[in-house]
Amino acid sequence: MSVRFHRWLWTWMLLICVIPLARAETSASLDRSSVALGESVTLTVQTDQLRGSPDLTPLLDDFALQDQSTRRSVQNINGNFRNSTTYEIVLAPKRSGELVVPALTLGNQRTAPLRLKVGEGRPVISADSAAQRGDSTFVEVEVDDPTPYVQQSVGVTLRLYYAVPLASGQLELDSPDGALLQKIGDDVQSSRNLAGRHYNVVERRFLLVPDHSGKLVLPAARFNGRGAGGWMDDFFGGNSRDIRAAGSAQTLQVKPLPANAPQPWLPLTDLKLRYLDAPQSLRAGQAAKVTIEAVASGATQSQLPELSLPAPPGAQVFAEPPQFNERFIDGRPQVSMTRSFSIVPNQPGRLDIAGLRIGWWRVGDDSPQQAVLPDLTLKVLPGSGGFATPAPAATTADVGSNAASAATSDDRIQLRQPVSRVWIWLSAGFAILWLLTLLWALLRRPAPVLAHGGKSSAATARVPTARPRHALADLKRVLDTGDLDEVAEVLKGMASPPLRELDALSARLSSPDQRAAIETLRRARWADGDAVSARHALRQAFRDGPQWRVVDNEDPSPLPPLYPQR
Repeated sequence: MSVRFHRWLWTWMLLICVIPLARAETSASLDRSSVALGESVTLTVQTDQLRGSPDLTPLLDDFALQDQSTRRSVQNINGNFRNSTTYEIVLAPKRSGELVVPALTLGNQRTAPLRLKVGEGRPVISADSAAQRGDSTFVEVEVDDPTPYVQQSVGVTLRLYYAVPLASGQLELDSPDGALLQKIGDDVQSSRNLAGRHYNVVERRFLLVPDHSGKLVLPAARFNGRGAGGWMDDFFGGNSRDIRAAGSAQTLQVKPLPANAPQPWLPLTDLKLRYLDAPQSLRAGQAAKVTIEAVASGATQSQLPELSLPAPPGAQVFAEPPQFNERFIDGRPQVSMTRSFSIVPNQPGRLDIAGLRIGWWRVGDDSPQQAVLPDLTLKVLPGSGGFATPAPAATTADVGSNAASAATSDDRIQLRQPVSRVWIWLSAGFAILWLLTLLWALLRRPAPVLAHGGKSSAATARVPTARPRHALADLKRVLDTGDLDEVAEVLKGMASPPLRELDALSARLSSPDQRAAIETLRRARWADGDAVSARHALRQAFRDGPQWRVVDNEDPSPLPPLYPQR
């Protein structure tokens, strides 16, 4: 071998021995030591380890990750080759103050922690100011109330303005500490002309609900995207198409709950109640609908109290499920609740229905308010059947002692006699037809087949009974949403075979509580009982279903049938 080959061999052997002894180095640095809230900072992690990547999970407590990139390189230092990997992470602070970028783990090594000073943020810049400044892409955040109360719904509107075509992008707004931030609805796209320049606008709406009083910092909104650049960027591999924009952090002063606030606590900008539908009169035993609408500005569906209509004396009230409609008007949430009630009066006369009242707090002038609906006074007309007013019965005292009264009474009797005779003949004809039909059926009845010692097999066989028409689920449903007539029909239909009268139903029940509940139901329907108490008693007594009496099968009669088959 030549001398040159020996030198080459010894050089590579020394490199192989030295490389394992070289210690891998990993370091981290920030491109600046102080930023304003709403701005971003770049964290650079450099290592000569060939495997693995840094664990970025510890950064998520105080920072939002906006962008990441990885770059690898090989360096030749005095004939020695060194591989290195550089990770660049763009961080957006979530709060102001002295923050610490925590140590990151990469393989078996850890970086040193870094300190970052985050200021309160830049002043809020309007869209007009940003356009005057010449920004092609910027973010605007609008809060409808900078001094809200605890648990008040605050509307937050986030707008992205861009005057250049965008290929992709991500618009973000982080939740602040001590408040709930929820996106509402879909994004709305529009366009505006600002400072003589055309901007496309993407508007996104949020709902902010503070949990406690004091200072509340809403983090700055961010946009990271890529513009639709030209062929020069694609050919040379540049990154001029990367677009970043950040808004300004918003500071809110949350006020505590007032001492004289009505309960339940309902902070609103405005609340209006009205009747959408109300009858002029009612009829006993028949249902009429009353519809109420509540429109609350500065609230959501979950914050509105339930609309209720108490049952007045002499009537039953059945509520339908409420209907909601949530919208954003002038940057503020607004919800409309509509609910209908079916009112069934029990007797004719006058019915007074108390108007609905809701206490709330006006956040504009910091004063307690009360939304009130007027009372309804309705006339109840006589109904049909058991709800009709009975006509007074005629007595012998109604007949006068003078000759004119006697003549009038005789005329009425003479007019009714022909009608009475017609009904007598019709009744007699129907009776004769019924007797003939019964005789024909008895003559056509087949004779029993005797077996096993003369006993009739037909007598020993079980007669199939009609199956129940309703189940326990039907009973629970009508107890919640139906009227008392429907409850009675379902209970009678749960028997096997179904029953026609409540007396027969009560006789079939073995539980004293259930029989007492049936009696309460009867009084609520036909007497002066309380419908609410009746419904509660029925729920308690029949929560597991009816308890039927056990009826033993009767032994067949040893006597032969009265009319044997010929």
